[in-house]
Amino acid sequence: MDMKKRVSIKDVAKAAGVSVATTSYALNHVKSSRISDSTASHVREVARRMGYVPNLSARTMIKRKSQLIGVIIPQTGTTNEMDYRNPFYAEILSGIERVTRENGYHIMVSGTGPNQDYSNIAQMRQLDAVIIIGTYPSKFLDDIRQTGIPVVLVDAYVEDDAFHQVRTNDRQGGYLATEHLLELGHRSIAFVSDAVRFPGVFEQRYLGYRDALKAWGLVPEDALRYECNVSYIDSLRLAERIVREGCKADAFFVAADVMALGLIHGFISSGVHVPEDYSVIGFDDMILASMSMPQISTVRQDITRKGEVAAQVAMDAIKSDEKQYICLPLTVVQRGSTGPKSSRKETGL
Repeated sequence: MDMKKRVSIKDVAKAAGVSVATTSYALNHVKSSRISDSTASHVREVARRMGYVPNLSARTMIKRKSQLIGVIIPQTGTTNEMDYRNPFYAEILSGIERVTRENGYHIMVSGTGPNQDYSNIAQMRQLDAVIIIGTYPSKFLDDIRQTGIPVVLVDAYVEDDAFHQVRTNDRQGGYLATEHLLELGHRSIAFVSDAVRFPGVFEQRYLGYRDALKAWGLVPEDALRYECNVSYIDSLRLAERIVREGCKADAFFVAADVMALGLIHGFISSGVHVPEDYSVIGFDDMILASMSMPQISTVRQDITRKGEVAAQVAMDAIKSDEKQYICLPLTVVQRGSTGPKSSRKETGL
């Protein structure tokens, strides 16, 4: 079978009647007194008609730059799959992709298997920078550090000046969520999250939850702490179990919106009213929080903006060794899933 020959830059130069150097300037939009705007436009039009596609591999070898940014997102512990089902990652990737594309870069999204050395992948692909979302073992980060490739950590709590970092004050966010419920009159407040690992966002949000209870003169109770996977289905099943077994809480702080969504729908399907029986506040303000019935009260972080900032930090890191640490703001958004403490539970109504 005949294979169509790839059009080279030399082919374009010959067809346009100019030198290879002039063609390179034109195709790379390099401003030069050596070529006029009309010549540059002519070259680009010839290249378009001929179907010329830049050889990125060759360009990488010459420039030692791949124009690629690696993005690592967490994998679920049970399935070892990247957690695309959590809308949080779709929103943050949207922000990362837009900024990298507008800066002439592309992203390579990856997870990491239990025995996979991502540092080898980063070097083989000649990644210009890496954005890591979430918390990873110290050895994993040590291996990445050794490559010398700029690394931006997102939502990690790592005390290491070798990395750039973008995150929110998750402990403050946990405090704000719990304080919101306390101000509504709730005093028996449960905490729901994935397994609390040190250090990490869930651990910080849990500490904020405890801080708020103590500030209001309340003692945190282990019996009001629930763990399940960051999953809509698992959270729905947890809600059904809570209703079946009984719980003295009148409100729930759920450390991620996707879990709050499952918990609320699990309560409703079990005949429990939200917020009349249980108030529920989430964390993130992902887009589904305002599409749910009821709409979910939550601690808002601008997820897409976080991705945009992480990408911009990665762009800056390619050009400068100066480390950046950026902490983005949080606010409480009250919607229909939280309300004043009701007497329904005490009266059995």
